[in-house]
Amino acid sequence: MQRALPFQQVDVFAEKPLEGNALAVISDADDLTEAQMAALARWTNLSETTFVLRPTHPEADYRVRIFTPQRELPFAGHPTLGTCHVWLDNGGKPRGEYIVQECAAGLVRIRHGAGPLAFAAPPLVRSGAVETSVLQQIARALGIDLARIRASNWVDNGPGWVGVLLSSREEVLALQVDYAVLDGLNLGVIGPWAGEGAEADVEVRAFMGGEFAEDPVTGSLNASLAQWLIGAGELPERYVASQGTVIGRRGRVSIERIGNDVWVGGRVQTCVVGQISI
Repeated sequence: MQRALPFQQVDVFAEKPLEGNALAVISDADDLTEAQMAALARWTNLSETTFVLRPTHPEADYRVRIFTPQRELPFAGHPTLGTCHVWLDNGGKPRGEYIVQECAAGLVRIRHGAGPLAFAAPPLVRSGAVETSVLQQIARALGIDLARIRASNWVDNGPGWVGVLLSSREEVLALQVDYAVLDGLNLGVIGPWAGEGAEADVEVRAFMGGEFAEDPVTGSLNASLAQWLIGAGELPERYVASQGTVIGRRGRVSIERIGNDVWVGGRVQTCVVGQISI
């Protein structure tokens, strides 16, 4: 027998609908099997689909499972903000100062109130210097000389990111990646904007090696890039990142470091509300 579950599709890191990264959110999903969740994620064919569940941790307000069409993720940024937006829209009430999301990576605090939702970046599971052989692979995949990479670091908070810093936004936008050479690596590239009237401080691109696709706007990557580059003194403690330009989006990610926390924020637009029959 089919069941009808609440379904919303939202646009994350978007000032207006259709400018950011789409996310499907299915609520009241406790009775779904993992196989059903994976099948639904393949069917929506979005970068991620999330499932809202009752929490199992006593400090959590809700639990989420995050699926791409290929696999389940322990954490991802735009699904965190998008799912929280839907949870609030469905009447969710936080028990404390912050909304606390439970996911496979642990507990994630989410700030809410007057401004856009923002999550506290989780700790990196891998950081440090990138091996020379991996940097050479990245340079070949991007079609650039190795010397054009100003800095690099492992910035993995779940999806397996490695980050590289280029000298300018123009260099970032001109990249044409060879996914076969990338060979499954998830790569984030960042470069500074310049000139008066700049709409953002940096440009970011996210290349998903396993999916052979560019992600429109990526919270997890922006979180880990900020942890690396603010800590290294390359970026200020508060800035705005632009992402998705090359693929026709206008994503905007707000970054702010307060104490030991890096907060990653952005607006969420509701685009579709209804039910899905399973």
